[in-house]
Amino acid sequence: MRRAVRLAMALAILPLCAAAQTGLVQTLEENEAAMTPPPMGNQAGLDAWIAAFRPRALAAGITAPVFDATLRGVRFDPAIVEKDRNQNEFTKTVWDYLDTAVSDDRIALGQKALAANKDLLAKIEAEYDVDASVIVAVWGLESAYGTFRGKLPVIASLATLAYDGRRADFFEGELIAALKILAEGHTTPDKFIGSWAGASGHTQFMPSSWASFAVDFDGDGRRDIWSDDPADALASTANYLRYWGWTRGQPWGLEITLPRDFDYDQTTAAVTKSVAEWQAMGIRPMAGGDLPDHGRASVLLPGGSRGAAFLIFSNFQVIERYNTADAYVIGIGHLADRIAGGPPIRASWPREWRALTLPERRDLQDRLTRAGFDAGGVDGRIGPKTISAVKAFQKSLGRVPDGYPSPDLLALLQN
Repeated sequence: MRRAVRLAMALAILPLCAAAQTGLVQTLEENEAAMTPPPMGNQAGLDAWIAAFRPRALAAGITAPVFDATLRGVRFDPAIVEKDRNQNEFTKTVWDYLDTAVSDDRIALGQKALAANKDLLAKIEAEYDVDASVIVAVWGLESAYGTFRGKLPVIASLATLAYDGRRADFFEGELIAALKILAEGHTTPDKFIGSWAGASGHTQFMPSSWASFAVDFDGDGRRDIWSDDPADALASTANYLRYWGWTRGQPWGLEITLPRDFDYDQTTAAVTKSVAEWQAMGIRPMAGGDLPDHGRASVLLPGGSRGAAFLIFSNFQVIERYNTADAYVIGIGHLADRIAGGPPIRASWPREWRALTLPERRDLQDRLTRAGFDAGGVDGRIGPKTISAVKAFQKSLGRVPDGYPSPDLLALLQN
């Protein structure tokens, strides 16, 4: 699909993930915001960093001509640093995320993309044993089916982030991998553009992921995920998912109903049961009938007891390898289902709630801990210990212990 798409349509389906394989999606799961950010850098600082980085890059196999030609004139971009540092401040509820991730426009364009690339996707599906609808869903969320692949030079983005220092080792490694891509001629600097975090191509691979998983599916001698032809990019995504254990024909999950007396302590990723065990507990598919048996599964409540409930299978964890946020995984899985003709999520969401900000999540943890419910620290990360503390607090009040950190729950702690 080419970029000649009406602006209104493009805005309706802008990609939701800034960088594949890095877990940078804006959700309650993010955990890397600095408590006291270092001072903002500048061009002189970046220039000095590049000079200091040069011997390390050469030692890693980058030739001096490639390094000098590629890094010469790279500009420091403070907007990139701001986006990296402030990811946690821009949280979304899962329902707000899904409203965009699985919008009517994105579904319709996904079905068109599936039909337009039917032969290519059939070959990829046969080669890698990964469902075509899932490959298309990744394509849809990462670059709006190739129409919005980013607009920032990958080298400049990675150099800026490596120099900033918050995750220096990670971004320096990605920068070296990016330099190797150019040195080997897989793309050119003018085409090597992507997101602010350095992900690029139709399915937004980081350079290290390209090195490990990109394939030359069209046989032209290059693993080119950046051209208008999506063949290499879509096959590379299938290769990535296959490597992490994708099971063709298995759902990522399915919407379920819970019995009135359901034990909410069972709703953690650590609790897996056979389908027969979940069925014996009274869980049923939202569509009715018996639960399909696709192996061991867990119950997920991304919006608490007042939102949709899902039974998730091992393919859920495979999508997590692309991005670890639950909202992203559900977005990919549900978009794939809808592209394939599946139904929308039927349960309602508690739409009067917004997501807690980073300061509010820290306040929640602090107040839980001071009330005698160990939240595992005050870092703003809503991890297993914080969820366990929320459940214990809810139980002490006689409320449904679903572990969801809602604004109402924070208000109870504040009063």
